[in-house]
Amino acid sequence: MTAMPAGCSRYVQLSSDEFRARLPEALDIYVRAMRYPAGTAEQRAPMWLTHALREGWRCMAALDADDVLLGLAYGYRGRAGQWWHEQVRHGLSRRFGPEEAERWLSDYFELTEIHVRPENQGHQIGEDLLRALLESVPSANVLLSTPEGTSRAWKLYRRTGFVDVLRDYHFAGDPRPFAILGRTLPLDSR
Repeated sequence: MTAMPAGCSRYVQLSSDEFRARLPEALDIYVRAMRYPAGTAEQRAPMWLTHALREGWRCMAALDADDVLLGLAYGYRGRAGQWWHEQVRHGLSRRFGPEEAERWLSDYFELTEIHVRPENQGHQIGEDLLRALLESVPSANVLLSTPEGTSRAWKLYRRTGFVDVLRDYHFAGDPRPFAILGRTLPLDSR
């Protein structure tokens, strides 16, 4: 990465202990960026802590000069038996057949979360986090889910080469339509 985006002083890889220590700050960014109700953070905290125990978990953070968290991205190696994996396998198999599901899900990194403080969005932080997170990930593919609709996130994913894997998918327990996007790794250089 060349020049630092406005407000960002450095990017760091967080250990699981550092992630746990910054969890309230990270969840605040998540709730604000996604415009979720405040109680959402309490529901997500145990899930995020469990994710940090998964094989291949890694987390990148963007920090300002005062060590304030501006954004973060994390993910891990996707595996059969994980809730998201099974949901996506079911959707892909039903719509395109088990071969297509196997093609995408046999060796992938799940980009689970990527969020930037709303006041810091639009300054390259999200793309830098994405690129830093995926650098040297040994999986063949990266997959993510994002709510359907125009957003900065969609523009970022398209700009970095993500393609449609499954559109208008409804995860169990969520009425909103989601897109599953993916691409091969490694990411192209800028």
